[in-house]
Amino acid sequence: MSELKTNKISTNDQNNVAIDNALGLKSYTTTARDALTSVAGDMIYNTTESKPQYYNGTSWEDFATPTFSIDFLIIGGGAGTERYSGGGGAGGYRNSYSSETSGGGNSSETALTLSKDGTTTYLVTVGAGGAGGNSRAKSGNSSIFSVIQSIGGGFGGRGDGGDGGSGGGGGYSSSTKTGGSGTTNQGFAGGNNATDNNTSGGGGGASAVGGNSNTFTSGAGGAGLSSSITGSAVTRAGGGGGGAGTTPDNAGAGGAGGGGNGGSRVLGVGAVAGTVNTGGGSGGGGDIYDGNSGGSGVVILRWATADATIGATRTGLTDGGVQTDGSDSYIIFTAGTGTVTFS
Repeated sequence: MSELKTNKISTNDQNNVAIDNALGLKSYTTTARDALTSVAGDMIYNTTESKPQYYNGTSWEDFATPTFSIDFLIIGGGAGTERYSGGGGAGGYRNSYSSETSGGGNSSETALTLSKDGTTTYLVTVGAGGAGGNSRAKSGNSSIFSVIQSIGGGFGGRGDGGDGGSGGGGGYSSSTKTGGSGTTNQGFAGGNNATDNNTSGGGGGASAVGGNSNTFTSGAGGAGLSSSITGSAVTRAGGGGGGAGTTPDNAGAGGAGGGGNGGSRVLGVGAVAGTVNTGGGSGGGGDIYDGNSGGSGVVILRWATADATIGATRTGLTDGGVQTDGSDSYIIFTAGTGTVTFS
């Protein structure tokens, strides 16, 4: 038989029951709980799962998990390039903050609703930029937060450009070479090389297609997008400019937002790497210069400070700590892969 013990009972002018300290539910392990003869409405604290539970008449259920809303800017790693190549594509760009534009001409995405029970984990991966060099350029790597994935940029091709978050530019050839495709709602296609076997197309960016080559100039990288998710406007995810060959041909400029300039014999400069943590594509290598690496991606999260606190343990991830902007908190992950919790 159940027993109610109390030190004091008093009336309350609100016509309900009041207590002046914490209400302690009876504690049971899962095994002990399941051995109870329970009726709908019974409540216990489950020590095996470290949570309160109630019986609905058929089974034991958890109380509703507290949730909160969080905005994100997730950018994949930019692509690398090789000799004789088009510019590298920028990493895919997905943004939910303050009705800002997302990649590929998409409108702002919907903020995520997450648990803040302190135990539910969410995956964070910051995509590395794709490697470059003399040959075999690599596409960028994807960045991830929870269910949001931004695809890495497509490589700048010696032939056709690679597909990716934004596509890589088409490279040097005596025949037409086509820029790679971008990913829907993340970025744009790379530019084509259709006119000159000593010029190449620019890599696609988050807000624009990479430029096509003309007779004497390689295509510029597509421009990136600006976001104020950290409180200040920053442009990211620009495509790399196409590399150029013999004089008088000129390399393409990198797209605004971390895209690298192409290598140029005319200027005597090699391909410029994409900027770190922008997802910018590398500039294409020229006929006497190797390609370079794409810029790494970034994961940025922002939420109302009063709504939640991010867990202090973020093993495997590099970040600058929690920062504030007005009534909001934000955190910038710049490398690694790991999990985070909120409470």
